[in-house]
Amino acid sequence: MVAKRRPIRSPIIWLGSILVLFALGAILAYRIWPQGVAGGIDAGSPELVALGQGLYAKACASCHGVNLEGQADWRIRRADGRLPAPPHDETGHTWHHPDDQLFAMTKFGPAAFAGLDDYESDMPAFEGVLSDREIRAVLAYIKSTWPAEVRARQDDIKRRTQQN
Repeated sequence: MVAKRRPIRSPIIWLGSILVLFALGAILAYRIWPQGVAGGIDAGSPELVALGQGLYAKACASCHGVNLEGQADWRIRRADGRLPAPPHDETGHTWHHPDDQLFAMTKFGPAAFAGLDDYESDMPAFEGVLSDREIRAVLAYIKSTWPAEVRARQDDIKRRTQQN
């Protein structure tokens, strides 16, 4: 008699499988979003930047700072496991992301962007709160404050992700 093999149900294998599926889902979701979903984040548009500055003051500054400086110790998790709001100036990591990711994270919130049901963040999704144009305006304002070399580096990141 041949012994039947029991499937391996190790928690490590389950966790690994979930992480692989998450990564594939994130890649697929990013790939199927049309390039330019943000509709253009033009930090050189005085009208868009002015609109974004006002919206930032109302919707973002209470957490991310009036001067885009973020909260203290923004890289260290608090007792509740959440990270403080990061800066949006050149000292933070906002510029490390292409425009489409910034737009999606702002519109749908980091929890939806992370793709994890139990991901917790103090940052809300702004879908239904700000229009797509208003989200682009806030991001245009943020980008307009970055030094030229940081904007150039972010543009390079954006170009590389669009080529892949």
